[in-house]
Amino acid sequence: MSRLTSEAADGATSFAGEQTSAMDAIRPVPRISIQAFCETESVAKPIERAAEDRRMAKAHVRVHMGGVRAATEHYAGAPTPNLVILESKAAPGELVGELDGLAEVCDPGSKVVVIGHYNDVALYRELIGRGISEYLVAPIAMSDLMAVIGRLYVADDAPPIGRTFAFVGAKGGVGSSTLAHNVAWSISQLFSSDVVLADLDLPFGTANINFDQDPAQGIAEAVFSADRLDDVFLDRLLSKCADHLSLLAAPSILDRTYDFDVDAFTALIEIAQRSTPVVALDVPHGWSDWTRSVLSRADEIVICATPDLANLRNAKNLVDTLTRSRPNDKPPHLVLNQLNIPKRPEISPEEFAEPLGLEPIALIGFDPGAFGTAANNGRMIAETDVKHPAIEAFQHIAHVLTGRGEAKRAKRSNGLFARLKRK
Repeated sequence: MSRLTSEAADGATSFAGEQTSAMDAIRPVPRISIQAFCETESVAKPIERAAEDRRMAKAHVRVHMGGVRAATEHYAGAPTPNLVILESKAAPGELVGELDGLAEVCDPGSKVVVIGHYNDVALYRELIGRGISEYLVAPIAMSDLMAVIGRLYVADDAPPIGRTFAFVGAKGGVGSSTLAHNVAWSISQLFSSDVVLADLDLPFGTANINFDQDPAQGIAEAVFSADRLDDVFLDRLLSKCADHLSLLAAPSILDRTYDFDVDAFTALIEIAQRSTPVVALDVPHGWSDWTRSVLSRADEIVICATPDLANLRNAKNLVDTLTRSRPNDKPPHLVLNQLNIPKRPEISPEEFAEPLGLEPIALIGFDPGAFGTAANNGRMIAETDVKHPAIEAFQHIAHVLTGRGEAKRAKRSNGLFARLKRK
């Protein structure tokens, strides 16, 4: 084991200062209980921030002040959790003595991580020899702490999990589903990477139409049979749309109402991630406990909007809400769609993006002929018109989401850049 040290205090650091690649590599923590006993705010705050992270959604975390002695007093009359995190400013010899007292009241199955203020190799070896799971040197970075927790509770030989990309419209009818389907198809074709596209709009989903599929089973069976859902069952529900692309289709019928609990799709998404590198989620426009949960836990979010005032208001609300619920993640991505509709007053992309604090990753022009033809034929745009300018936008989004290759600056499809600049 190597000693983990941190370069700077993490408590007041914004997400912009985090190493995104380090956070992306952290596995979700299973359902465990964690209690921390801290002596300084500079250590307590990163732990509190970690507790708010979507990867810690299943863990129950409590942060106390008081250090090792406070923990010893507390556990003298209470069971210890799965993981105890302890901060101590004590010198090495004194720290070992404090931990000996804690060992007398600590349950054998609990793991202990110590955060000390002495960068001492001999102390590290002493603590590891006494059964301490890890020793970190303050100040700590939140990403370092979460990586340690992940290593303690995720098997070393566990396979990597796929990344989830959630697409949602700022308003109904803005083309979010079409965007999700074409980007998912582009990822599968560009990188020869397996993709599962899940249509979460059970009553009105269009993925089955857009891919010319009519599967007998799909996402409804997965959600309503969650108690027996596993890799094998999920594989039977998938329909193959193209090389490396499989669809979990919505029934798109109204024989029942679709009212879901907050975690209705959690098990499905987690199982899909275990077997597929990319899971694209076509999230319907709406706001409920389950849509908020799906969006908050996704690795990347793409908001699709058209350039009018209602879309701007809704996009602003989405960006603000999701940024607050995902404090340690990048903000959502923005795609502006259906630009340059004849005679329609539009907010310019620059004016639309400014209050959101985002730069659109793609700008897609209005072309009802091409998109309508593709939809009616159950094909993607690239399958019906290989030279259509929107293909470059879809591929750019695929590069941005996957982080593969060097994504160039987004271009305005259909030659919109010059025309919009002249207005």
